Amino acid sequence: MTRHFAESGIVVPVTVIEAGPCVVTQVKLPEKDGYAAIQLGFEETKRLTEPEKGHLKGLPPLRHLRELRTDDAGQYERGQRLDVSIFKPGDVVDVIGISKGKGFAGVVKRHHFRGGPRTHGQSDRQRHPGAIASGTTPGNIVKGLRMAGRMGTDRVTVHNLRVELVDPERNLLALRGAVPGGVNGILFIRKGLKTREARKRR
Repeated sequence: MTRHFAESGIVVPVTVIEAGPCVVTQVKLPEKDGYAAIQLGFEETKRLTEPEKGHLKGLPPLRHLRELRTDDAGQYERGQRLDVSIFKPGDVVDVIGISKGKGFAGVVKRHHFRGGPRTHGQSDRQRHPGAIASGTTPGNIVKGLRMAGRMGTDRVTVHNLRVELVDPERNLLALRGAVPGGVNGILFIRKGLKTREARKRR
């Protein structure tokens, strides 16, 4: 993250993302595949398996492939490049990514439990969950109870981030606010689905 000075002089916290260029590696149509979608590839690499080389024949060797459904798949062609020029400052987007992994975490960190009292003879239960089930009825722990466990590495969507800056020459996109995941993580950016305009279209 960094900061960006808007034209009004206000300092805006932004996250700078390398967005593309993405290459259309496959176009799926309803009459042939049963549904409409396109497959995008991002980031060139030197190492591919033989099946991947065959799938990308005639295209650059791409590391990441993602398929997304779209009703206008017929407007795209294999080998077509998409870059940040499809965005403009002021657009509202959703960003999907994998959150940072925190490892095995207790209930205080994972679920924001208050913990036990620090007094009344209790010396070692400050960060424990307390009672987790009753005795006779139901006599077992209810499935889905919030307990300690693995935290992070989940698919997270951050809605309605404003595009502050677009740099087509360097394929950079500056979004207001934070995005999921750590540095060098892979993100999926789409038009905002919960904006007022999107609600009107529905």
